[in-house]
Amino acid sequence: MPGPLHGIKVVEMTSVVLGPWACQMLGDMGAEIIKVEQPRGDSNRSLGAANHPGMAALYLTCNRNKRSIVLDLRLPGARDALLALARDADVFVHNNRPQVMTKLGLEYADFKKVNPRIIYCGAYGYAKRGPYGKLGALDDSIQAASGIAMLNEMVLGEPRYLPTIVADKTTAITVVYAVLAALFHRERSGEGQEIEVPMFETMVNFVMAEHLWGMTFDPPKGKPGYTRLMSKDRKPYKTLDGYIGVLPYLNAHWVKFCELTGHPELATDPRFLTLADRVRNIDATNQTTARIIATRTTGEWLKIFEGSGIPHIVVNTLEGLAEDPHLVATGFWQFMDHPSEGRLRMASFPVNFAATPADIRRPAPRLGEHTAQLLREAGLDEATIEALLSSGAAMGEEQAAQSVTIGGD
Repeated sequence: MPGPLHGIKVVEMTSVVLGPWACQMLGDMGAEIIKVEQPRGDSNRSLGAANHPGMAALYLTCNRNKRSIVLDLRLPGARDALLALARDADVFVHNNRPQVMTKLGLEYADFKKVNPRIIYCGAYGYAKRGPYGKLGALDDSIQAASGIAMLNEMVLGEPRYLPTIVADKTTAITVVYAVLAALFHRERSGEGQEIEVPMFETMVNFVMAEHLWGMTFDPPKGKPGYTRLMSKDRKPYKTLDGYIGVLPYLNAHWVKFCELTGHPELATDPRFLTLADRVRNIDATNQTTARIIATRTTGEWLKIFEGSGIPHIVVNTLEGLAEDPHLVATGFWQFMDHPSEGRLRMASFPVNFAATPADIRRPAPRLGEHTAQLLREAGLDEATIEALLSSGAAMGEEQAAQSVTIGGD
């Protein structure tokens, strides 16, 4: 069975991770994805291990289930070609600053003229109506602006970025659900619309869901910051031979933990009596738990906690995830033979649809691999296509290969 978005056509003009990963998720769910790239290609084409220029690891992990067309929007004819692609599209996604789209003549109004039903989604740093609206942004700057970096300062003593592009990926997921909501609205009303998904506002919403804390009230009833998460001792617990993640969180968990570890007296200790008590005394809670866990091996604790209901799990390495028994058993890791890049490992789409399963239909495209094909599908005649290719306003795979900048921008 095809995926739930089978029949939906998405034109994306995105790069790096936010836009490409969002559109890959739409593609995994069955949508047709057309990736519009500039002549030098998505900057991620040069980041990570690679067998060939322009086909590096970070690009490959964010761009499956797509076809690639190269348009140089600085040259005559390219803009019209892009709008031709959008005439029968359901969604257009870009992650350029709004001012860039204005300069290119590719605002929502321009797309609406050729396709009133289109969903036009812009994902960029800051809402354009605010004073930051003209600023560029990448994951690090949004982690700084949204408070994430300072959360680490509150715990570690200095501001630090998380070692994952959490702002890009969280905003990408927000793009997906925003597009789906707009498509649902269109099914009811027949109306397309413009969507703005700003990274800054998305991440402040993400961070402050739990960290608004005392500032939930006006006037405040305390400082912001969810107490349990701000303990410097909140980390995997060291065992005699490794680490384990364990969290006796709820009252029933704590009582069971005290019983299984041979410390029943802790269940009635006033510092730990209820969840609220344990959060209020979170440093003591974590330190006490750490001392207990340090007395046995990881394997021993896994056996002790088995069937207890207490959340516990081994601490995986990134390499270990490739052989994780649960991921192997569920078929999470999929493999595909790329026509030019060899055998590739891919993470599955994480949602399991019973009737309309997501799937991986095609690997990430080479730069400009489908340019002529897509221009024909958009209704352009052969003479127009040849003119675009000859002028460089559009590029096929061979032309585009000459434009890929090894090492990135």
